[in-house]
Formats: sequence, C-alpha cells, structure tokens
Amino acid sequence: MAWMQIINNVRAFSSSTAPGFSRLFSSKSPTPYIVKVGIPEFLNGIGKGVETHVPKLELEIGDFQKLLVTRTLKLKKLGIPCKHRKLILKYTHKYRLGLWRPRAEPVKA
Repeated sequence: MAWMQIINNVRAFSSSTAPGFSRLFSSKSPTPYIVKVGIPEFLNGIGKGVETHVPKLELEIGDFQKLLVTRTLKLKKLGIPCKHRKLILKYTHKYRLGLWRPRAEPVKA
C-alpha cells in the first residue's frame, strides 16, 4: 500500500512539472542555418583557418558526403595540418550526430 502512494505521488509530481520544461526547449531555432551544405559552407562554418583548404578538398574529395566519412590518413595525405584535420574530423562527427550545423551568417569575432 505504501508503494502505491509513493508511485502515485511521483506520477503526480512528474506530470505537474512536465509543462514547465516545455518552455525551456523551443522548437524554433534562434539562428538561421544553411539549408544546402557543401564543402565550402562546411569549412567556412568551422572557421579558424580551415577554409583555406576548400579548393584542395573539393578537387580531391569532391562530395560533401564523402568528406563526412573521410579519415585522418586521407586528410594527412592531402597535406592538411594536424590542427585543421582535428577540427574537420571533430565537426564532421558533430554534423553526423546532428549536434552542429554551419550558420547562414558568419560568427563575428
């Protein structure tokens, strides 16, 4: 009997607090994102000097979907420095998981 009271109290508490959480998470995004993402938009979104490798990656890799599955050894063979390789791989992983997308307008430093 005591367990039923505890369970009912927990259910009543969780249902009363659930509407409060809906205002914390909005379905509307405050920053506009680029709809079509290609290699130039992706590297410009990363910034930090990675955008200098756009012509090289477009020529050698060609497709954005291929960039998403490219490994570090391929980038190393293309002559991309370690710091830029790490940034590219970090953001491709985040992009595949849906945690990051390049913004429509560049971020002001």
